[in-house]
Amino acid sequence: MELIVDTNALSAWMDGDPALRPVLQNAQRIALSPIALGEFRFGVLGSRHRAAYEEQLRLVEDEFPPLQINGSTAQYYASLRRVLAARGRPIPWHDLWIAAQALQHRLQILSRDTHFDLIPNLERVSW
Repeated sequence: MELIVDTNALSAWMDGDPALRPVLQNAQRIALSPIALGEFRFGVLGSRHRAAYEEQLRLVEDEFPPLQINGSTAQYYASLRRVLAARGRPIPWHDLWIAAQALQHRLQILSRDTHFDLIPNLERVSW
């Protein structure tokens, strides 16, 4: 498995969810999206455990540098948004960006959000 981590998976990872551990251990590749990192960091700013989360994130980002967003990512995003809008099935914009990165880099998405199942050619891995 080659995975990109959605925000809910990143949150579970940072919280030490034991059910997630085997999924991460069996992955051949783990990629982080700056979009998911931004969402998680937003939550961390209001957390009473802010320092601990920031330290964990620093360690994770050192080992798994975030993917870049570029023109190719933007093209995937625009195409996905158009397809889903035409079907009348939009999903949150931030998740579209993460999905665009997943497709761009040929990754499965690690998430509990079932709306990712609406995206053509994207495989979702849950735990």
